[in-house]
Amino acid sequence: GAVTLKNNANALPAVEAGIPWKRLLIAGAAALGAELLSLNGELGWGPGGMSAPSDGAGFVFAQNALLDDWSVLLLALAAITLSGLATFKKGWAALKNFNLNINVLMMAAVSGGLLIGCFAEAAMVMVLFSLSEALEARSFIRARNAIRRLLALAPEKAFLLQPDGSWQETDCRQIAVGARVRVRPGERIALDGVIVQGHSTINQAPVTGESLPVDKGPGDAVFAGTLNQAGSFEFIVRAGAENTTLARIIQAVENARGSRAPVQRFVDSFARIYTPAVFAAALLIAVIPPLAGSATLFNSLYTALVVLVIGCPCALVISTPVSIVSGLAAAARSGILVRGGACLEQGRRLKWLALDKTGTLTLGQPRQTDFLEWNGFPGRETKEAAASLAGLSAHPVSRAVAAAAAAEGIKQLPVSDFLELPGQGVSGTVQGRKFYLGRQEPAGESSYASDALAEHTAGLEKQGKSVVLLAGEGGVQGIFGVADTIRPGSLEAIAQLHRLGVKTLMLTGDNANAARAISEQAGIDSFKSDLLPADKFRAVEELIRLHAPAKVGMAGDGINDAPALARADLGFAMAAAGSDAAIESADVALMDDDLRKIPRFIRLSRSVHAILVQNICLALGIKAVFFALALLGMASMWMAVFADVGASLLVVGNALRALRK
Repeated sequence: GAVTLKNNANALPAVEAGIPWKRLLIAGAAALGAELLSLNGELGWGPGGMSAPSDGAGFVFAQNALLDDWSVLLLALAAITLSGLATFKKGWAALKNFNLNINVLMMAAVSGGLLIGCFAEAAMVMVLFSLSEALEARSFIRARNAIRRLLALAPEKAFLLQPDGSWQETDCRQIAVGARVRVRPGERIALDGVIVQGHSTINQAPVTGESLPVDKGPGDAVFAGTLNQAGSFEFIVRAGAENTTLARIIQAVENARGSRAPVQRFVDSFARIYTPAVFAAALLIAVIPPLAGSATLFNSLYTALVVLVIGCPCALVISTPVSIVSGLAAAARSGILVRGGACLEQGRRLKWLALDKTGTLTLGQPRQTDFLEWNGFPGRETKEAAASLAGLSAHPVSRAVAAAAAAEGIKQLPVSDFLELPGQGVSGTVQGRKFYLGRQEPAGESSYASDALAEHTAGLEKQGKSVVLLAGEGGVQGIFGVADTIRPGSLEAIAQLHRLGVKTLMLTGDNANAARAISEQAGIDSFKSDLLPADKFRAVEELIRLHAPAKVGMAGDGINDAPALARADLGFAMAAAGSDAAIESADVALMDDDLRKIPRFIRLSRSVHAILVQNICLALGIKAVFFALALLGMASMWMAVFADVGASLLVVGNALRALRK
């Protein structure tokens, strides 16, 4: 729930503080001291040095050399204990379970270095390995922070309407669904809800990714964590603190880390084979050359330890999870909620996208698109009568006519003898004159019909529009065309999808005329009309069968889209206005119902995949080069350590680029 996540978010500084930076610093100083003392002996101030004295002072220098050896050992042991105790514990536990993982590999390399007398190098290996692990942990924290930082946006308290009419600041966890909450200018919204009083401008970027503030009024939805910029309003709570849209985003991204992408599963499987193979190679290098007489035991053991360090698969193992988490974080910050790494990676393979029409491609709200004066009657008088009748009807088409008149400043007049005519329209008396408003002339009024009228209505119907006639005692006075309008951004979204090589298919329960009109306006490749939910399911199934192994997506918003969303390789739900069934069935939720988020998601998926491939090539390529150097006797333990740490830093830095996408 949101409470648990909030506690986790507050614990983030503790998690970061848990990285033992101070211990690592002290361990690094001890390892550096050991290295300097070791180097001191090699340059001539210790045993065998070039300037070792040959007179009576030799005994003193020999004592100093022995003291240096013990000092190097003690400093090395201190560095290893401070930085690598956890690695040794995890390595020993893994070894008891016959699991040859990274920790066992490093434990063997460091222990071997101590046994053959390479104290300083063994210490530095342990310190730098622990440092690379700390940097990896820091990169995960940074990626998670990009999401968890959103939690701080939702205030913990809100002003709740009390039974006595007063307002009291209340903990959000105690506010029930259906309660009334007030938001003042400059405050962040604490819960999801629907405005019932007041108007404002709200910055919804944290939830929907919209770059510009949105004007809101009665009937509009508001989201927890968004910022009320101007105006005061009241809203009815529609989701508790644990179920807000913001909390669901956080929960989904946190849970998504457990859903491994195919590339990540491949890397994990590869690492399970790769690590034992490195152990086997090191063992052969340590044993075969001395037995063959081609190298000394010391040199063979040293080369084997170098191979162990080079072979540490840190960079390979972390190359995928950091990339995936960064990609999920980048998507969520753009208002795209992805269920997991597998879904994120699938996006790059999308070749077909099926789209529902009403509520997905279109707004799902009929609007008046056409008005034509008829029989010489004045247009304003006709609109007044139509608006007066339409204002008393609950039919969506009537509401569209009334809304268009209101937008023009035309007032509704009193109506008497109002009557609903099932399947036809409405009638009533306006200013002493009887009018009829409907989709066809009333039964028995054949005088309304004419070839010209039929031609005009047929033309509108071919465009996918519903035709409404206003008729008075003198016949038809006006023709209204009403249609569902394309959602802002749909045209651009379809164009972007085509540029990305994705073909589109519109699925709708509407008639062929309406479907053809919308598909032509939007630039859809093809359409299927008069479909039931089961038909949409079969249409998606057919796409999958015909175009496998390419992936097929489905975008929808309604309950009738849920089966098709679940069947598609990738389901995209319109989360702002969509049904819960559609959202639960989908793999990706578009938090502001903007179809342009789908091509953005595809581009992000392709980018993350490119980063994954780059990281795997970097990790394996660097290791291949240093393996070759080690076998040629040209690589030292120092070079091996820097190769491993350097590769880890490169892949982490490259992976974090996804956060900026």
